[in-house]
Amino acid sequence: MDTELYKMGWLLVTFDLPTLTKRERKAAHDFREWLKDDGYSMLQWSVYVRACVTFARQETHLDRLKGHLPPEGSVRALFVTRAQWERSFVMHGQPTQEGEAPEELPEQILLW
Repeated sequence: MDTELYKMGWLLVTFDLPTLTKRERKAAHDFREWLKDDGYSMLQWSVYVRACVTFARQETHLDRLKGHLPPEGSVRALFVTRAQWERSFVMHGQPTQEGEAPEELPEQILLW
């Protein structure tokens, strides 16, 4: 068994933030910008992902995320292993067309 498929993976962050007032819109915008600045990539408007090469890195990024939560709304984080991610389906349009493979984990640089 390839254990790398289960240690490495993606931290998936989904959220539903209120945007009725100017203050709420700014908080939602600032949260999205923080995610991008912290290395997350946008999959969909309220779905962001970040590669994590170990469970320890996952914990580090979860702690950072908790420190930057907006004052209102709902945020959910889920770790998806590389094996699970590679079995996902990317579909577009109607009728459904499976276009591309899921994103690859970024290549890691090993320093000795």
